Order: sequence, then C-alpha cells, then structure tokens
Amino acid sequence: MEKNTEFLEKLVHINRITKVVKGGRRFGFSALVVVGNQNGKIGIAHAKAKQVPDAIKKANELARRNLVQVPLREGRTIHHDIFGKDGAGKIKLRAAPKGTGIIAGGPVRAVCEVLGIKDIVAKSLGTANPHNVIRACMKALSKQNSPKNISTLRNKKISEIIEKRG
Repeated sequence: MEKNTEFLEKLVHINRITKVVKGGRRFGFSALVVVGNQNGKIGIAHAKAKQVPDAIKKANELARRNLVQVPLREGRTIHHDIFGKDGAGKIKLRAAPKGTGIIAGGPVRAVCEVLGIKDIVAKSLGTANPHNVIRACMKALSKQNSPKNISTLRNKKISEIIEKRG
C-alpha cells in the first residue's frame, strides 16, 4: 500500500470509556488521531472501539477519508497570524521566521508536524481538551488566506499582493 508510506500518523489522545452493565463494567477506548502528508494535507478523526489498536486503526482510516488542503508559505510556515475558536478551545497561531521551529503544546504540535509546518508559534487559550484544541486549530488553518487566493479575489497579480505585505 502506497498510502501508508506517504502519510504520517500521530496519535494525539486515548480515552478509556466505561459502560456500567448488569455484570460489572465494560471498557471501551476512543482515539483521537491526526494524519498528514507533511506537505499541506491533513485529516483529523476520532473513533471508538473495544481495544486500543482497533480504535487507532479506525481513526486513521477516518482521518485519511477527511483530508483537507492547507496553504503553507514557502512550505514551512503559515501565511499570517490567525485566531481560531471551537467551543471552549481557542488558539492563536503566528507565522515565524526560518529556524524558529515548532513552538506549540501537545495537540497543536502534532497537527503542525503532520501538516509539514516547520516554523510556527502557537498558544492554546481556554481549554486543554485535545478535541476542542485540535478543532479550533483546524478552523484557524482553514481561515487563512494565501496570496494566491487574495489575488484571484481582487483580480490582481500575486506579485502586486506580496509587495504590499508589510
């Protein structure tokens, strides 16, 4: 299978779920996974199963089905500073100069690594819940505009837009 080699899979969070039944407790597991090709494509998914490996496998397959393209500047950072919010999860992502590295906490770091971002400064505000933080991060990344998008909207050349950026 070629897909396994080109995509990087990162497990972000595992949660144990307990269902109380007549005979005692039944345990299940949920896994939160991010999958990306380290070149601007990313998918996130959450899946549940009775065993941890099954939950991870399910989540990986779901994430591959829901891939989203994110524009990157020079293939290493985001185009501009962005803020994303989902539920109680708030996140601020800032573009960084070459050599900065990924300065981000847990879930956001995983997203940046699989996305192929090499230089970024991120701050998670509000909640520490990985589900909400990742969803907020995805919302922020989808909000960003690349010079290519702006040039088509304004009917101008990309060079005209890049010159004016300060």
